Amino acid sequence: MTIFTESIAGRDAGISRPARWTGGVLSGLVIVFLLLDGAIKLVPWPVVTETMDKMGYGSSETLARSLGIITIICTVLYSVPPTSILGAILLTGYLGGAMASHVRIDSPLFSHTLFGFYLGVMAWGGLWLRDPDLRNLLPFRR
Repeated sequence: MTIFTESIAGRDAGISRPARWTGGVLSGLVIVFLLLDGAIKLVPWPVVTETMDKMGYGSSETLARSLGIITIICTVLYSVPPTSILGAILLTGYLGGAMASHVRIDSPLFSHTLFGFYLGVMAWGGLWLRDPDLRNLLPFRR
C-alpha cells in the first residue's frame, strides 16, 4: 500500500495546485459538454436529426444514437485517469470528423467549424495540465 501512495504522491509532485485545478476545470467542462451532447443524440431530439439531415447524413435516429454512444464512450475513457490519453486521442478523431463535416457544408468558420478545435484544445490542455505522464511525453520548454 505504501508503494501505491508513494507513487501517487511522487507522480503529482511536479504539478502545482493551480495547474491541477485549471486542468480539472478545463477537462470537466469538456466532459460535461460531451456527455450532454452524447445524451441528446441518444434520445434523439428532432433538432439532432434535423441538423444531421442539413449536414448531409440524413435524419437517421439509428446513426444519431450510434454517434451518441461513441461520444459517451470516448468521453468516459477521457474522464478516467488510466485511460485519459486514449480517450483524448479518440475524441480528437471524433472532433476532427465533426470539423470536416462543417467544412464540407461551408458552416461559419469561428462559431461552427472551429468549435471542435476549441474543444480539442481544451481537452488536451486540461489533460496536459493535470497529467504528469503527458507532461513528460510532451514537455514545453521556456
